[in-house]
Parts: sequence; structure tokens; C-alpha cells
Amino acid sequence: MLRPMLSCIALGAVALAAAPLVARDKPALPKELPQVFEAVVNCRALTSDSERLACYDRSVAALAAARDKEDIVVADRATIRETKKGLFGFTLPKLKLFGGAEKDGDEVKEIESTISAVRDTGDGFAIFTLADGARWKQTDGGNAFARPGVGIRIKRGALGSYLASIDKGAYVRVVRLSQ
Repeated sequence: MLRPMLSCIALGAVALAAAPLVARDKPALPKELPQVFEAVVNCRALTSDSERLACYDRSVAALAAARDKEDIVVADRATIRETKKGLFGFTLPKLKLFGGAEKDGDEVKEIESTISAVRDTGDGFAIFTLADGARWKQTDGGNAFARPGVGIRIKRGALGSYLASIDKGAYVRVVRLSQ
């Protein structure tokens, strides 16, 4: 399950990086684009129609083969945004998984979901399981009165912390738990 997600994320960087090819006022493409992708782009430079078509046929076939082997994956901005929402709350290394610099509006600053399960812990705080399976643990604050079926909003707080509002109530501090 993790390997296809990472493959999707890796090519998401390629999909995001392709946008600057169209607009001249955008930043340049990252230099680390896969060779199989560069081969397709480089076909544009050929002036002979037959040579350019043969180049496209070869390079697109190689790109399709790489996709079939899951060596490269194409993802649009909406897919990348959904992936980022699924990773919200985890600290990830800066690997340029989603392309170069963040675009305006690409950063996920909060999520909204529904609580599907609540489990009390021995320390008096609850663990909330969200509709997508993500688990969050309350780390401070009073009783949040969480119960399955109610809405939850989780947003970034100061210094890498996260705050959750359950059923539009007061915010309590939470941390994302690994599955």
C-alpha cells in the first residue's frame, strides 16, 4: 500500500513541474526530472515532422512502460492535494515529493472530517479515529465530548502543533498517531 502511494507522490512532482513548460513567467523546472519524461519533452526540438513523430512514438512508449512498471506515476494537482490532506499531521522530510516550491493554496492548513470512533486512554485523553482512518490523540484541554458521527476540524497551531475543534467546540491540542 505504501509503495503505490510513494510512487504516486513521486510522479506528482513531475506533474507539478510540467506546468511551467506552458507559462514563461513561472519558475524553471527542477533539474531532477526523470529521463523518460525529459525524452518526451525533448522531441519538440526536432524540426522534421517524421523525426518528431518517431521520437514521440518511442518516448511515449517508454513513458507508458515506466508507468506500467510503476517507476513513474502521473498525478494532477487535485490528487496531490488529497494526498497532502491524508498526510496532514505527519512530519515529513523535505524531499520535493510534490514538486519544487509550494504553490499558493497548495499547503494544507486544516482538515475537516467526521469522527468514526473514539477510544479513551489511561491518561484521561481520547484517541479519535476519523472517517479516512487517520488517528489523532488529544494531549491537553478538557473533555472534548467526542463521539462517533460528529464533525471535527483540525488545524495547524504554533510551533508545529495541531488543534482540534470537535462539533464546533473549543480547540484542544492533538497529535497525529501512526497507524
